[in-house]
Amino acid sequence: MEQELVVASSDLGRVAVTVEAIERIVGLAAAESYGVVGLAGRGLLARILPWGIRKGIDVAQREEGLAVEVRVVVEHGLNLAEVATGVRERVLYELERMVGLPVADLEVRVDRVRGR
Repeated sequence: MEQELVVASSDLGRVAVTVEAIERIVGLAAAESYGVVGLAGRGLLARILPWGIRKGIDVAQREEGLAVEVRVVVEHGLNLAEVATGVRERVLYELERMVGLPVADLEVRVDRVRGR
């Protein structure tokens, strides 16, 4: 069964979001960020087999909020720190806007740089 994170609850019921949905939101936000040409999975197998928009994303729930790691591939010639900062800001904005869960930790890792 897919892991769910409770966003809100009341006497009438609860609102929950699956980890898969959060991964999709993070993946789309990262992929649409300036300078990002793709997401990067871990290890050799992830580089060979396409896993879709969620392959470079790990999401975990901690007591203080979500812990998210995004691994990206960046276009050659761009400032890596600026691209990573842009990805971070975009992902945080989209998570807060769409999910409303607090984010305790968000790491953006530049896994590779796409050559010319």
